[in-house]
Amino acid sequence: MIKLDDHVDDLLEKYPALNTYLMRKGIMCVQCGEVFWGTIAELIQSKGLNVDSILAEINENFGNWE
Repeated sequence: MIKLDDHVDDLLEKYPALNTYLMRKGIMCVQCGEVFWGTIAELIQSKGLNVDSILAEINENFGNWE
C-alpha cells in the first residue's frame, strides 16, 4: 500500500509506471531529469489536487504490486 508519506523517488524506483500514470493526471514527478524530492502527498498538493482521491486511485492501480 502506498502511503501519503512515501517519498516520490522511492515510489518511482519501485513502480516505474507510476510516472506515466501521474503525468496523465497532470502531475510531473520528473522534470529536467530530476525527481521531485518529497512525499507523494506534497507532490499532489503542489498541483492543487485532492490528495485522498489521487492516493486512492494510485493504490487501486499500484498499491498491490510487489
